[in-house]
Amino acid sequence: MPILGEFPPLIFRIFGPLFGLLWGSFLNVVIHRVPAGMSVVKPPSHCPACNAPVQIFDNLPVVSWLLLRGKARCCGAPISPRYPLVEAMGGLLAWAIVEIVILRLPPDTSLGRALAIFGADLALALALVAASFIDIEHLYIPDGISLGGAVLGFLTTSFRPPLTHADTALGALGGFLLVWLPFDVLYRKLRGRTGIAMGDAKLVMLAGAWFGFRGAGFVFLAGAFQGTIAAVLQFIVKGKLEDPAVVQREREAILAEIAALPPEEQAIAREELKEDPLFEEGGGALGARMPFGPFLALAILEYLLVGRDWLDSYLGSSW
Repeated sequence: MPILGEFPPLIFRIFGPLFGLLWGSFLNVVIHRVPAGMSVVKPPSHCPACNAPVQIFDNLPVVSWLLLRGKARCCGAPISPRYPLVEAMGGLLAWAIVEIVILRLPPDTSLGRALAIFGADLALALALVAASFIDIEHLYIPDGISLGGAVLGFLTTSFRPPLTHADTALGALGGFLLVWLPFDVLYRKLRGRTGIAMGDAKLVMLAGAWFGFRGAGFVFLAGAFQGTIAAVLQFIVKGKLEDPAVVQREREAILAEIAALPPEEQAIAREELKEDPLFEEGGGALGARMPFGPFLALAILEYLLVGRDWLDSYLGSSW
């Protein structure tokens, strides 16, 4: 069995980011189609504006967008800068995992184990990118990402010694309860509504399944700190926190449908909407809604790449 030390680091530094770029391109499909309830496999890549198939040479990560100057070849429709951004993030995250995780493994690590660690960590990183962009645009995190990521974390526990399966199982449960109990159960009793989306609690659960309860605690605290700073800055600049444009349009469409119903059905529908946090009344800093998932995702990536070393250095490995 080949070992890691038999291969020059340059090989990993070249092929790792290229692999990340390719999967970053797939992430754009996930981000666009999953919220719409579409398959991520069928149909093949096509132009959202005119439905023309996208040719292979027009689907090269980052490069094609630059060569096409941000416009579709088929109809000239603008292509969102999000596409090359997500692709670039895939490549950069793959490079970071190679540098910080893979090349720091003992040289006698088997190549198969090193590739398995790289694949698992990259899958986590890319899933977090997809979850972040979906949450930014639609204010929700698909269960397939949060719950699927938690399962993957539990199954790959052997890659993260000295954690055991008991550590990751308890970490997942503890991470979920850390958010769910105070911000859903208690907050609901105090104010009559939830204080946090369940998707966020499931992301902290994912962190626990990957890194144990210590990792879940780090992710929750770091995510809350970074999210608070972002909220304060946005409130200072804009004077309020605004829902994403997509969410506003979806809400307006639902309200228009309800307005067209008979009065009796309208009353029932509006009563049901009271349980949906997207239809809560509010304004200013306390009543506003903003995606918390991206800050939790950022904290998970921070822990994956540097958090464990930081905690061990400053707080001790027994923390």
